[in-house]
Order: sequence, then structure tokens, then C-alpha cells
Amino acid sequence: MRVSRRGGSVCNIVTKMLAGGSLLLPGLWLLASFPGLLAEAGGERRKVTLQYNPGLASSSVNLLHVRAVGHNDTLHYVWSSIGAPAVLLLYTRSEHSALRVNWTKLFSSSPAGALWIEPPGSVLYSTGVVFTKVFEYNGANASALPEGQFYPPYDLAGFSWQSLNRTLNRTALTATFRGVDTSDPGGAFRNGTISFKVTAYEQSSRDGPLPRLLHTANSSKVEFIMDQVAPRGNGSRFLLEVVTVEEKGGRKRLRSVRSIDDEFTPTIFEMAQLVSEPRNNSLGSSFFQWKTTAYGSRDASRENAIRCHYHPLQTANRTLPGPSILHAYFGEGLGHSLTIAAINISFGGEDGEIYAEKGYLSWSALLGFGVPPEDTFSPLVIAIMAVALGTPVVLLVAGGMVVLFVRRTRYSEYQPIN
Repeated sequence: MRVSRRGGSVCNIVTKMLAGGSLLLPGLWLLASFPGLLAEAGGERRKVTLQYNPGLASSSVNLLHVRAVGHNDTLHYVWSSIGAPAVLLLYTRSEHSALRVNWTKLFSSSPAGALWIEPPGSVLYSTGVVFTKVFEYNGANASALPEGQFYPPYDLAGFSWQSLNRTLNRTALTATFRGVDTSDPGGAFRNGTISFKVTAYEQSSRDGPLPRLLHTANSSKVEFIMDQVAPRGNGSRFLLEVVTVEEKGGRKRLRSVRSIDDEFTPTIFEMAQLVSEPRNNSLGSSFFQWKTTAYGSRDASRENAIRCHYHPLQTANRTLPGPSILHAYFGEGLGHSLTIAAINISFGGEDGEIYAEKGYLSWSALLGFGVPPEDTFSPLVIAIMAVALGTPVVLLVAGGMVVLFVRRTRYSEYQPIN
């Protein structure tokens, strides 16, 4: 009697197909998302150092120089609360470029030329961002442009700012500019402050706290915080005015990037960004990027998320308001040599009552050189999609192999004994 073993071979094939199929699709998904995973895992590295008021012994003013040295280039971030809170971003094709400050000229009524980079001519790209005013208004409309009663704005150029020495952390690469309104007739700042927390990065990664922004070594984070500033109305919403400065001939474009992956920031599917379009023969570009969410607690969570809205970019007939360190670098003729744009970012919407309850608001953004980081599907989402898409395929393959096995068994070499 001869018994065929082909059926056993088919069973082995089915087992291998099932095992291989369960791993094949996740593997393909991981390969497809490999560039995004690399962005989080490593990428370019920079050696970052923080200098507080370089060349000045006093701490009565705040100027923070973040120097990020890479391979044959250097990024200089100059953050300051001299005048309105502002940051100057400079890119040089040299590992040895250095910031110089003429403090006497910087404190004068004509600060143009008080900031420069040595060696001369080493700066290949420059841009700046100024946080000018915080508006407060009463409004129930959650999605449209702000409507209703506006209160007198808080002009950040007139604030009194705490010494940065209290918050500077050279190990964590963080510092916080914390200020109060010196002309506060209503007492809103009796126990309240407005802050800008700055974070520098040495390599690509993702922030731990929400909104878990994906950053690179070419970017820095700024977190805008309102803490216990008393609202002037029962339905108060807040709006931050941000002014950007771009070299003449370039311009900023406002873009919305949407994703279906909300693992890192649940329910938030949009990333907004101001991206510079470089001039002809320009050697650089920059971005200002944020997720459309803020948070109403120090311990940010989905429960205290506050939707934020951004409004159309304003570019016509813009001038740079108030004093800031950008005047010290770019000079007085800002309107003639640079392109200036402004954007308003409002916080509240349907969840605006969170601030009235908690007395706290935080919103984060990235400023960086080059191409903005782009979120891809996270490993968890990839695994879920691989299982969801792979299971039907595995069942289909298994079903086909079973049919093949049955047919081969029916016409096997086995011959019964008469």
C-alpha cells in the first residue's frame, strides 16, 4: 500500500504562507514609513551652546544666543525681550562664525548695526519673528474670524521681563522669558504672567509632552504661555499677533498639512506652517510650524485641549511695529529691504471656557531652517493598518491553499487495495 505525503507538504506550505503573510504586510508598511521613522530616530546632529547676554555683565536685560554648530555650517538663534519678544535666525556656511553685540548702540535710540556676525559676509540666510501683541475679545463664534468686543491689547513691547538667569538651563537647553504688563489698570496681571519658553535641539526627535511636535536639529521650539492672567470678560478669548520678517524678494506662504494619524495628538489632524519661498539664487529657507491646538493645563492632555484658529496672512503695507532686536540687525529701513507679514492665532473656540476655569493657556510652535519636518504614520498606526489589511489577505491565501489541498487529495496517488 502506498500512501501519498503530498497532502502533508501542502499543509506545511499553508502554515508557512500564514506565518509569512502575517509578517509581510507589516514589513512593507514599515519600509514605506522608513523615512519618517528615520527623522524621529536620528538625522543630523548639532553641537548646541547657550550664551546669555554675551559681553554684558548685567542681567537687567535678556538676550539669549543659541549657537548650533553642524557639519561645515552654523545656525544662530538670537532670542530677546529687549522691546517686543523676538527671535533672529541666521544661517552661515562656517563652523566658526560668531555673534557680536555692541551693547551701547543696542540701547541707543538708533540700534541699527548693533548685532552682526563675524566673519563679515558669512551669513547666507536670515529671517526673524516678533511676538507683538496679545488681544482679548468677547466672542461666542468658535470658527469664524474674531467678532465682538475687543479690549485694549496687551503690547508686549511694554512689558517688564524677569531676568533670564532664573530660568536658563544650559543642560536641558531651555530658557523662559516671563513678563508682566507694567501698565495694568485693571489688575489682570496681579498674579498673572505671559511667558515664552525656548527650547533648542541637538538632534531629530519628538517632544514628550503634548502636542509632541516632531523636530530636527535645525529647529527650535517656542511655547507661548498665559498663566493666571485675569480675563476682562465672562466669555473672553485670546489672540496672539505674530509678525515675520523675510529678506526682500522672498515671501512667506501659509500652508495647511493634514493627516489621518492622530496617535501623538489625539483629534488634531492639522499642522499649519509659514514656509518661506526663497529668492532666486537664495541659499536657504525657513519655516514656522504649529499644530492647531493649545492646552489649558500645565499637564497637557486631551481633556484640556483648546482648538486654535489661524487667520489669513497679512502682507499688504506691513511695517515692523515697536522696537525689537530685529531693528538692530536689519537696520531702520525695514520696510524697504524686507518683506513683512503678520498672522493672528486665536485660542478658544468651543473649548474657550477652559481658560476661564483653569487660568492657564499654552501653545507651541517650531522655528527652523530648511524644510519643515513632516509627520508620517506612527509605528502603532502602521501595525494596526497592517493587521487590518493583512488579515483578509492571509485568509484569502489560506482559503485558496485549502481548496488546492482538497483537490490534490481527491486525485492523490493513493490506490485502495481490492
